[in-house]
Amino acid sequence: MSTLLEDTMDALMRIFHHYSCKEGDGYELSKGALKELLTSELTDFLSGEKDPLQVDKIVKDLESNKDNEVDFNEFFILVAALTVACNDFFEEQRKKEEF
Repeated sequence: MSTLLEDTMDALMRIFHHYSCKEGDGYELSKGALKELLTSELTDFLSGEKDPLQVDKIVKDLESNKDNEVDFNEFFILVAALTVACNDFFEEQRKKEEF
C-alpha cells in the first residue's frame, strides 16, 4: 500500500502527462496545454487572476531552456513554488490569529 506522499507524487506525474500528451511528444507542455492544466487543475489559485497574459508570463518565468514549452522539471518548480507560497500564507494567517 502506498503512502499519501507517494500517491501525491504519482498524481503530479499523471496530471503532467495527461496534459503533455494532448499536444506534442508527451514530455513537455505547450503553452496551450499548460493553460488548460492551470485553468482545470488550479482553479482556486487563478480564480482572481484578471491578466489574460498570465499563462505567457508563467511559461516565460518557468522555462529554463527557452523552447516555449514546460518540461516536468519546470512544471514541478511551479507546483513547489505555489505550495511554498500557500504554506507561507497559511502560516502568516495562523500567526495573525494567535494575536
